[in-house]
Amino acid sequence: METLQMIYQTLEEMALMPWFAIADTQINLFRVLGLFLILFIVWRSGNAIESTLARIGRSHDKEFSPGWYALSRISRYVVWIIGLSIGLSYLGFSMSSFALIAGAIGIGVGFGLQSIISNFVSGIVILIEKIIKVGDFVDLQSGVMGRVTEINLRYTRVTTADLIDIIVPNSEFISGRVINWTLGERLRRLHVPFSVAYGTDKDLVREAAIAAAASVPGTEHTAGREPEAWLVKFGDSSLDFELVVWVGPELIVAPGKTQAKYLWAIEDELKKRKIEIPFPQRDLHIRSGTLAVSLNQNP
Repeated sequence: METLQMIYQTLEEMALMPWFAIADTQINLFRVLGLFLILFIVWRSGNAIESTLARIGRSHDKEFSPGWYALSRISRYVVWIIGLSIGLSYLGFSMSSFALIAGAIGIGVGFGLQSIISNFVSGIVILIEKIIKVGDFVDLQSGVMGRVTEINLRYTRVTTADLIDIIVPNSEFISGRVINWTLGERLRRLHVPFSVAYGTDKDLVREAAIAAAASVPGTEHTAGREPEAWLVKFGDSSLDFELVVWVGPELIVAPGKTQAKYLWAIEDELKKRKIEIPFPQRDLHIRSGTLAVSLNQNP
């Protein structure tokens, strides 16, 4: 019994043995373990609050609205910041110490943390203004195109049609050109180009194009948004048309696949009506024993 008591006293002395002091607070093993316990509790609390708000948002709305998403995300970071302040106070950092830390951060920003701070502030702007929300289909100036699957304070995760996750800094959404295909209206109009040979009956081409649109699920046929076939250009070897269709969200998020579906259907309908898809034609001229290819293309 006495041996256990001696071991306990020895461990207690080791835990309370001061390492160094911050202001009037002695830092020892016991206080460091307390700091880790505080940070762990704060971290779990932040995640729990975010999950709770997300569940409440999903129970109130049929779809998880961007407002609830922003609230849940921001609440987690607020809890973390408050918890970090409590932990630093537990170690003995005073307000003057916080001012010193803020000054050091300011110097760090001047020496290379500009991008991190810029992304952090941009993330707050995105969450508050709701210019981008989870589920939106975006096309960025850098060439990234895909669905927004996660928004954090430093970065946004965009998943392409090939299920490739791309981590995009939030500042790119604020400073660059962003096309949000699903920000407001859930329908979009697509232009699918195709060509036919000169001399083809234009009405027959229109019939084929509209029939092709009708065969693709997801095509809108409501009043004012019916599929149309436009003659847009007299090409060198062809009459150039566009199939103009309105599509819903399921086709918007995969533009390449959607265009391929319409082109496949158009080719099927043209073949049914024996409409020729043209190919470039060139005149060959033989002059003084030399073979020359004319650059002029004729229908």
